[in-house]
Amino acid sequence: MQIAALLLAAGQGSRFGAPEPKQYAPLGGRTVLRCAAEALLASGHVAVLQPVCAAGEEARVAAMLEGLPHRPPVSGGATRQESVRRGLEALEASPPDLVLVHDAARPVVPPGTVEALVAALETHPGAIPAQPVSDTLKRGAEGRVSETVPRAGLFRAQTPQGFRFAPLLAAHRAAGGEATDDAQLLEWAGQAVALVPGHESNVKITFPEDLRRVEAQMTPSLLPRVGLGYDVHRLVPGRPLILCGITVPHELGLDGHSDADVGIHALCDAIYGALAEGDIGRHFPPSEAQWKDADSARFLRHAAGRIAARGGMLVNADVTLICERPKITPHAPAMIARLAELLGVEEGRVGVKATTSERLGFTGRGEGIAAQAAVSLLVPA
Repeated sequence: MQIAALLLAAGQGSRFGAPEPKQYAPLGGRTVLRCAAEALLASGHVAVLQPVCAAGEEARVAAMLEGLPHRPPVSGGATRQESVRRGLEALEASPPDLVLVHDAARPVVPPGTVEALVAALETHPGAIPAQPVSDTLKRGAEGRVSETVPRAGLFRAQTPQGFRFAPLLAAHRAAGGEATDDAQLLEWAGQAVALVPGHESNVKITFPEDLRRVEAQMTPSLLPRVGLGYDVHRLVPGRPLILCGITVPHELGLDGHSDADVGIHALCDAIYGALAEGDIGRHFPPSEAQWKDADSARFLRHAAGRIAARGGMLVNADVTLICERPKITPHAPAMIARLAELLGVEEGRVGVKATTSERLGFTGRGEGIAAQAAVSLLVPA
């Protein structure tokens, strides 16, 4: 039996109140989208992962899922329902037996959820995880309670929702209206949808506090790790000066491994050190010609990927650049933004500052630039 999963990431997430859709928000050193994909695949039942994203975001989503087994992302539609239909049609050439439909804004798939759905689909064309409503429900209008709604028999639907592939595709193609979820389409078609136990940890990220709640859930099982890094390169003519991923106007540039970005090199060493995975030379040997003049951004992406591969998260990173010239402060905001982008975290977790050596030593004489970096990680024990 083949099981495919649609990972829905085409929404704009306007209620999240951020410049980026919520599925792209950083969570534990990864993105919400990647966490959701990893959670689906961790069940061991999903053979095919089909991402569905907004038009024009295909390459970006593929990059976020790098290293995970998945089909090329397909573009969704103007509504969730249309996005699901397009995802199903992308699977139609080699149809699976069962399909799971999961919101990319739900980064946690509790253990046992997929197994329960698969078991229920042996006797039902559709099944959803759901939590009984425990709060008292009120109907209101114009800021006042109009009535109390009986909560007996009411459930909060979650995802992933599971279906036999053919009935779900047929229900989408026959839909005469806009459903709130895929289970409703089967209801309209007169087909039974089973309920399996949901879980409180299966949070749909809608508002920023939801993101903080999920991050807090992840934290207790993680242990702190601290790493330190140091790098130095000499200044020479004829080279661009690249510091923390930003080209800084200056008459001299740094000479050395790759583009000689001392800030990123020190930061990579701090991350590798915190993970007990050596240093940048171990992962990208300077003796190999392929790294000559390479963009150090590639190294930092790799270091961030190692955090994610270990199931960890970056708490914060701090870089100190040591030089007399050029002045770093005017460029620090751009450096922070670039490092945060490469690490996949918000800018508030990254610090970049500078100091001088009071004209002492090689940095004081303007012969080179040094950098120190410190990181704090949380990594599973």
